Amino acid sequence: MADRLTIMAIHAHPDDEVIGTGGVFARYAAEGIRTVLVTCTNGEQGDGEGGIKPGDPGHDAKAVAAQRLAELRESAALLGIEHVELLGYRDSGMVGWDGNDDPEAFWNTPVEQAAARLEELMRRYRPQVVVTYDENGNYGHPDHIQAHRIAVAATESSGIPDKLYYTAVPRESARAMFAAFKESGQDLGDFEPPEDFGTPMAQITTVVDVAPYVRSKVKALEAHGSQGDSMPFLQLSEEFQQLIFATESFVRHINRVESAPDAETDLFAGLR
Repeated sequence: MADRLTIMAIHAHPDDEVIGTGGVFARYAAEGIRTVLVTCTNGEQGDGEGGIKPGDPGHDAKAVAAQRLAELRESAALLGIEHVELLGYRDSGMVGWDGNDDPEAFWNTPVEQAAARLEELMRRYRPQVVVTYDENGNYGHPDHIQAHRIAVAATESSGIPDKLYYTAVPRESARAMFAAFKESGQDLGDFEPPEDFGTPMAQITTVVDVAPYVRSKVKALEAHGSQGDSMPFLQLSEEFQQLIFATESFVRHINRVESAPDAETDLFAGLR
């Protein structure tokens, strides 16, 4: 493909595309930039119909995957994602789940094997910007960690992206925000962030304004209705949703653009 400005995000499961990158997907699509989502697993370890959990009687992994991929297509359309590429690996589940031991799980796939498939996609789309998770998968999920590993490996072996970013939540503002939620009586269910939740602001290189696209992001979250139990942000008021989703933050890990500033407000800074 021609060298049209392109962003590629590598995510682990259907629904992961929304929280950290839904705003930039919607913004850059509106600006005419080509948007590419790579989803590594089919989400088999998600909730089944009626909220049935993996391992419980009646949980049908195949049906869950079909439902989640249908939701992914709806979400992608709402965010203006132009290309959705599915690697099709089996969801490994959270740390300690039985799914971690499945030989077909993404977590157990050789990094070089999955990275080679991702590199093929990078060569096809030639993204200048690639986004994924940090080395801990942002919160320790095995599939997020594996997505990080293959994204870094494919970026380094292909030499194609000019920039590689990790999604991030600013630690200081997140603490202030959760305190404000509690004070206002907003319901986040059982969600309670740990002390080390988020990334110190001093490490964040890029903060992108996506305020005009918050409603699109919320609609995309709602599209993943089968996983509603894991989306406490949908319970917030519109005022708080606008506040929490108005920006998306990133840590720039690889940069081959000499003119890119140290502090950015655009993932394509120095490229346009």
